[in-house]
Amino acid sequence: MDLIDILRWTASISGMVAAVLVSLNAGARITGIGFIIFSGSSIVWIAASLIDGNNPLAVQNLVLFGINIFGIYRYLLRKPKGGGNASEAG
Repeated sequence: MDLIDILRWTASISGMVAAVLVSLNAGARITGIGFIIFSGSSIVWIAASLIDGNNPLAVQNLVLFGINIFGIYRYLLRKPKGGGNASEAG
């Protein structure tokens, strides 16, 4: 197994783990951790695709990285308005 295969498998598996965490709807902290893992996955996909010369995949993951950063901000950094988190309201 060469470096590019290791990068692809790392990005793929971490992306699947992140998707599970985000889909659990287990609260802001778990969702935020999912977005952190998604960000790492995007970075690895960008590196692998640039090494491979797959520019469309690199651009896609650059955009996804930006979306993931927003997710980290939204679920882990932003202070909830009115003392409660709307995503945790019943």
